[in-house]
Amino acid sequence: MTTIDLNSDVGESFGRWTLGDDAAMFGSVSSANVACGFHAGDPGVIRRTCRAAAAAGVVIGAHVSYRDLAGFGRRFLDISPGELADDVVYQIGALQALAAVEGARVRYVKPHGGLYNAIVTHSAQAQAVVDAVKAVDPGLPIMGLPGSEVLRLAEKAGLRAVSEAFADRAYNPDGTLVSRSAPGAVLHDTAEVAEHVLRMATEGSVRTIDGSILKLRAESICVHGDSPGAVAMAAAVKSALGDAGIGISPFA
Repeated sequence: MTTIDLNSDVGESFGRWTLGDDAAMFGSVSSANVACGFHAGDPGVIRRTCRAAAAAGVVIGAHVSYRDLAGFGRRFLDISPGELADDVVYQIGALQALAAVEGARVRYVKPHGGLYNAIVTHSAQAQAVVDAVKAVDPGLPIMGLPGSEVLRLAEKAGLRAVSEAFADRAYNPDGTLVSRSAPGAVLHDTAEVAEHVLRMATEGSVRTIDGSILKLRAESICVHGDSPGAVAMAAAVKSALGDAGIGISPFA
């Protein structure tokens, strides 16, 4: 592997409330998962985020979620597939318009939070997401967890399925992410995160929460922009990859 995509969740501020330093993150990542207003972000935030991403040469993706602003999109919502599909279409469309006025376009879709985790196994909701993306633009790839139901259904529907790993999250031995409510779920040590990413990029594997090694092939690695020290962490990851001869380049 000579290049890898680094992505980050951005545009998650809202009104007078600011979360993360998106402009600084754009110095390290190649893809931006822009919140579409349902878990975070408002039209002004979204447009400014698209403008900054475009100026930095960072590819824009739609970070779609459940309609759960109060819960930051991290709660599971038991909604019908039809309603979920409409919500996903709505979010992609909003981001497409705001990106277009800044001379950019949406290149992929990555579900967020509770929705992301649900469609690892929830077939009906996974199919709703796939159907929504395909209806808007069958050329849009869908990003998700390796081995997830949404990626299986995306491939079946003829969409590009992009496997993703997480720089700052701990893994269970079955390849799922350790719940944020559990100790050690989020990694904060920069050296540990860099080692985590290098193993993913060079060996196609990850050390799980119990110490075992799990094979994990990913086209993109996520460095969360809202974590404490996220900017320094992303820069350290980029530097470690560079030292190993691995460049940063968007998959889309």
